[in-house]
Amino acid sequence: MAALCAEPPKGGFSFENCARDRHQAGQIPFPLARYITYKTTHHSIGWGECTHTQKNTNDNVHMDGVVLGADTRATEDTVVADKNCAKIHYLSDNIYCCGAGTAADTEMTTQLISAELELHRLNTGRIPRVGTANRLLKQMLFRYQGYIGAALVLGGVDTTGPSLYSIWPHGSTDKLPYVTMGSGSLAAMAVFEDGFKPDMTREEAMKLVRDAIAAGIFNDLGSGSNIDLCVITQGKVEYIRPHEIANQKGVKQGKYLYKRGTTGVLSTEVKKVEFDIIGTEIRRHQPMETQ
Repeated sequence: MAALCAEPPKGGFSFENCARDRHQAGQIPFPLARYITYKTTHHSIGWGECTHTQKNTNDNVHMDGVVLGADTRATEDTVVADKNCAKIHYLSDNIYCCGAGTAADTEMTTQLISAELELHRLNTGRIPRVGTANRLLKQMLFRYQGYIGAALVLGGVDTTGPSLYSIWPHGSTDKLPYVTMGSGSLAAMAVFEDGFKPDMTREEAMKLVRDAIAAGIFNDLGSGSNIDLCVITQGKVEYIRPHEIANQKGVKQGKYLYKRGTTGVLSTEVKKVEFDIIGTEIRRHQPMETQ
């Protein structure tokens, strides 16, 4: 008789209890556990001396580098769970990724793809391309049909030059000169559309990304705290954390301890309470029995 073997574990995410949780949500008197989210603002922009060439009715933009930026606030419903979380994730030495959505989903997704890119680098002996990371991310997210709450901004520099992608939780992607994602992306996109130009310098690009993130921080409740930047060029990455503390904690202008006599006392009454002492006992510490 053949021995019964346990089913081997499956890799990746598991959503087997989603239907059960939805069913129980309307029957149990207490709410289900909440999760931490990145209701965030993160952006990226390509910078450098750009030239436009017409080829097959598509504009090819040649740039010197990529600037990624993000705020550092993580929320749990209406509560600020973390004021200094890192939303710019490492994928490889030349590729980084900003994450918005569910915190655990963005972190685990970027870690999985980072491991696959490292295996790809070891097998091929070549530096991974940004398009490869984009393909791996979009195929993984599409496989789960949006159940993984990871909205990503992917940026890096490879042999083809700088590249920027925005990746949505259901797997669709866009390749643009500047992209925004997160709950503060509308305010940030307004800054980008107003200040972007094709021949920006490194300092101008960093300032534009800083202004876009600040716009999201001060116009969106889900974004806040600090501003992180990641500047990626050919063969070099500069991760600046923090680049600026946007929401600096203020100094109290007054004290909450008031002097005696600030509030008028209408009446005072002192009563004497009669009591009898029944007995006193002093208890000393005794070692715990271990036998």
